[in-house]
Amino acid sequence: MNIGILLKEGPYNHQASDTAFKFAEAAIKKGHHVDAVFLYNDGVTNVTKLMDPPQDDRNIAARWSELSQKHDVEILACIAASKRRGISDDVLVEGSVITGLGTLTDIAIRNERLVTFGD
Repeated sequence: MNIGILLKEGPYNHQASDTAFKFAEAAIKKGHHVDAVFLYNDGVTNVTKLMDPPQDDRNIAARWSELSQKHDVEILACIAASKRRGISDDVLVEGSVITGLGTLTDIAIRNERLVTFGD
């Protein structure tokens, strides 16, 4: 099954980021294809190089970057949400890009499921 993910919450202040990541890992492990993760609203902050968590904490941005590189998953940040939060291409982790909201429609059309995490 081809799956798209929509993540609408930021890291560390809501369980949605961790749950979306674990869902993507589990789906891939079960043989499904995770096509793309679209980050919207505060979700765009999940992939910035600006986060610097303590050594004993998980690095959510690094997780998404690794997932992208290891499993060829597109990590896409909404341009409008990014601009509102002062995020540009140069602060994104490897494997993620800024794109338009129309891309979310494309993800919903080309995949069998679009799973949403966050409010």
